[in-house]
Amino acid sequence: MGVSALSIGAILGTVQFAFGFFIEPLEEEFGWSRTQVNVSLSIGVVTSFLSPIVGNLIDRIGARWTMAGSILLVAIAFLLRSIMTELWQFYLFSGIMFAGTPGATMLPASRLVLTWFPKARGRMMGIVTSGNNIGSGIAVPVVAGLIGLLGWRWTWAVIGIMLIGLAMLIVLIIRDNTDDVMKEQRKRWAPSEISEQEQSELSGGFTVSAAIRTSAFWFIVIGMTFQQFVRTGVVSQMIPHLEQVGFTRAVAATMMIILAVFAASSKLIFGRLSESITARISFIVIMVLQGIGLTILLVSGDSWIAWGAIVVFGLGMGGVGALTPLVIFDMFGLKQFGSISGLTRMAVAIPIFTGPILAGLIFDSTGKYDLMFAITIGLLVISIGCFSMARVPYHQTEN
Repeated sequence: MGVSALSIGAILGTVQFAFGFFIEPLEEEFGWSRTQVNVSLSIGVVTSFLSPIVGNLIDRIGARWTMAGSILLVAIAFLLRSIMTELWQFYLFSGIMFAGTPGATMLPASRLVLTWFPKARGRMMGIVTSGNNIGSGIAVPVVAGLIGLLGWRWTWAVIGIMLIGLAMLIVLIIRDNTDDVMKEQRKRWAPSEISEQEQSELSGGFTVSAAIRTSAFWFIVIGMTFQQFVRTGVVSQMIPHLEQVGFTRAVAATMMIILAVFAASSKLIFGRLSESITARISFIVIMVLQGIGLTILLVSGDSWIAWGAIVVFGLGMGGVGALTPLVIFDMFGLKQFGSISGLTRMAVAIPIFTGPILAGLIFDSTGKYDLMFAITIGLLVISIGCFSMARVPYHQTEN
């Protein structure tokens, strides 16, 4: 679980959360516009298209080799980025990077948590996925410091080398088959003991074909898709937004660290809460918090209130990573969890592709991100409605 959290934090922290620090250096060196730079984030659409394939791969060969190979892809992409000279190279290497992202983050980690800790899945999912925000909080000062010390090229090279080491650690540590789980029971730090019958029941649930015939599947897909504009169109631009409204880079970095801390807390809080009020209701609550935080950031000109908005927004944003796999498990079971999870991510191609480009176009035309914030708040309202209408399908234990 610790290595899974490290993998999530290292990949998402360097690929997405700290991306804002590279925007201005790339603009200054190559003369690219904000929209051109943000197109590299939109190439993350390959993550959505590959997620069903990666999910199926996890169901077939397990998390261990899927994670190791995926992390190596991301590492290679960072190393190639460090020597790029043309815009098309930036886009190509970004595509390689995003191709490795789904197999190195939530898909395998979710499967591992549900396999090892079925009785405390909400709590453990919160702990493991908090690696995203903890890693992101660490990545912000580290990346900012490295860019100031070594420049953006060497920063990307150092990240690539470190990720190669992480891939080796994955191969040594990760175990994810049923026999390994059963052997570890009753040992110190082991998961709660479960019977062979309970372990067998965990493998039940919906097939892909059965899941997509339910209305719950489509409500969840639409809700998750629109909610992702928060990450792709707002969070990725938060650092330049904070600087644009008057905060210094150092203060903006500090605010992002605060955001990461409260986002990590959100995973722990709502992961535990999901065991009581269900993951679906918990997801609705965090979307409400996201909307409140963004609204305050949009309408308030007071710098001190902005700090409070970051806290509220962080508490809402962070829970997404922990609750997404829990919602899918509650709805459709573990039988083909990887494949169904991957399929739900295909529609996320829409916000991944359009979010950064739309944010860039809005900034280039208006000089600020206010309209992007307003659009995102409206999409959150639609997402809340979709989750409110989704219900657990009948015959959840279908074989």
